[in-house]
Amino acid sequence: MIAYIKGKLTVKDPAYVIIEANNIGYHARISLYTFSAIKEVEDTLLFTWVHIKEDAHTLYGFSSEKERNVFLDLTSISGIGPGTALVMLSSLNPNEVRKAIAQEDVRTIQAVKGIGPKTAQRVILELKDKMRKIELLPGEDKSFSVSAGNNIRQEAFNALVTLGFARSAAEKNIDAVLKQKGEDISLEDLIKWALKSS
Repeated sequence: MIAYIKGKLTVKDPAYVIIEANNIGYHARISLYTFSAIKEVEDTLLFTWVHIKEDAHTLYGFSSEKERNVFLDLTSISGIGPGTALVMLSSLNPNEVRKAIAQEDVRTIQAVKGIGPKTAQRVILELKDKMRKIELLPGEDKSFSVSAGNNIRQEAFNALVTLGFARSAAEKNIDAVLKQKGEDISLEDLIKWALKSS
């Protein structure tokens, strides 16, 4: 198990990063929450988790150990794989995930792409007691804020496709959000709203 990687971010994308440590570039899938936390830095420490399957070894990176713990709690639930847990942490920040589970907010959890009513209820049933014991993370209830760049639409599209959206659905959702919210929306908010409009 690789606990963390400390190094230079050579590629930063809303859905993945490449972090170089000791002349080795590690490709790690990340949540939108982590992207927001590390997008302005060159050197960082990523907490990691490796998912091993027969046909692939996938590295996941997190800006904090607490976010990784929420991810691991989610993936412990039958029916929620690493991809769905990552989508959840891109739609909601770790505090919002914990709060929704602790308050038995099925609608919020079910609003995440890939989670149906039965899975949402299973998540709550299996994790509510644990989440009620954990204090909310200080300072992590904030919204993302960053001014949009010229290629915001393309970056949002790439992130949605990486998170498992069909290309046509990603385009449709992005266009709908831009039409409703305007062109001044931040990249993080664009992706969050596009995830929720599916």
